[in-house]
Amino acid sequence: MIKLIQIIGNDILTNPAFLLGLMSCIGLIALKKPISKLIVGTLKPILGFIMLGAGADFIVKNLDYLGKMMEKGFNITGVVPNNEAIVSIAQKALGKETMFILVAGLVINILIARFTKFKYIFLTGHHSFFLACMFSAVLATIGFQGGLLVLAGGLLLGMWSAISPAIGQKYTDKVTDDDGIAMGHFGSIGYYIAAYIGEKIGNPEDSTENIKIPEKLNFLRDTTISTGITMLVFYIVAAIAAGPNYVEQNLSDGKNYIVFAIIAALSFAVGVTIVYSGVRMILSELIPAFQGISQKVIPNSIPAVDCAVFFTYAPNAVIIGFLSSFLGGVIGMFILGATGAVLIIPGLVPHFFCGATAGIYGNATGGKKGAIVGAFVNGLFLSFLPAMLLPVLGGIGFQNTTFGDVDFGVLGIIVGKVGEVFKGPGILAIIIILAVFICVTSALQKNVKVINAKDEY
Repeated sequence: MIKLIQIIGNDILTNPAFLLGLMSCIGLIALKKPISKLIVGTLKPILGFIMLGAGADFIVKNLDYLGKMMEKGFNITGVVPNNEAIVSIAQKALGKETMFILVAGLVINILIARFTKFKYIFLTGHHSFFLACMFSAVLATIGFQGGLLVLAGGLLLGMWSAISPAIGQKYTDKVTDDDGIAMGHFGSIGYYIAAYIGEKIGNPEDSTENIKIPEKLNFLRDTTISTGITMLVFYIVAAIAAGPNYVEQNLSDGKNYIVFAIIAALSFAVGVTIVYSGVRMILSELIPAFQGISQKVIPNSIPAVDCAVFFTYAPNAVIIGFLSSFLGGVIGMFILGATGAVLIIPGLVPHFFCGATAGIYGNATGGKKGAIVGAFVNGLFLSFLPAMLLPVLGGIGFQNTTFGDVDFGVLGIIVGKVGEVFKGPGILAIIIILAVFICVTSALQKNVKVINAKDEY
């Protein structure tokens, strides 16, 4: 039984491709679709997410080259936030606890969706896994262990998986034009703040997607081409700064350093295109299938999906958001250095995925100004929050790395600091506050559309 739970927890629930396929299959069964449609509707989201993952791997691999060239060329050393790195370290000490928290969190998320008006099913399994790992680390540092650690972590994970998509759904609806999906990524606080900033300073009619390109430059409307050209500048400058000896000896296996930079930049653009194709394949089957879950299993449920799914809604904002967020990260790094704090080197992976998404949300409410300023603020968060989170994790040996995305920083700091001061009663108070928020908000709404749509709470 324990082995089965481990397989489900480690190999299925942490794999968003299987999770999307499973949810699609359940929806199609609920709709009593024929076997041919069941096969297609189950496999397409799985294949689409594998395609999305392949594109993301391509992006991450080539961003790693860029990061190393920049670190060498501009002589920057410090801590680079990386979710995968810290999770790989944490699993050596807390693997079992993380797995049980993950399973408990998923069950609680489903129960909340079934019995309250928070109808969001969080489908980004790897991010649930990362947050489960963070909660296990922070709670273990406070002194929790065994069943109490799993229960507390599972409740926190499950409730935040329901609350996180809900609190910004009015912004997500603007991004997607009411496409029936929600944000299922734990950088969500940064995205919603970007959207809020956009509301205050910009005009959604002045969209990044309305940027007028001269007729001679119409080829730039092709997302793959414009992304490739933009990244060529970054990669070539970084390669020149790092120098031919470093690039050819450490990165390119002897290939000319400029040629290597060009290939890496264009490979990055190909990765983005693969992501777009995978997203379209996922949504083409997932959204119709989810109608079955909404009608039969969990009435009015909404799938909360990965941030990359939103890239197709505003491709220009993706690039603008990335550049603005990275600029914020660089400025944040210099501020941390000037104050003597831990130096957080901007991680290109979180700045690309989270910065791009913040740009999309800022653009939805504030056009170009919202995209630029909202993503820039997100970039500052990606510098300051990891620096503040690092001491919370330091007690069990994670001093050299930390979690990167905004929700991890906010939740980790709150849970860690409250637990440090008030111990168990403090964590219980947080759980009670989240539970009361869910119950009271549900009770005050007349119908599910109030929470699922645009009304303020």
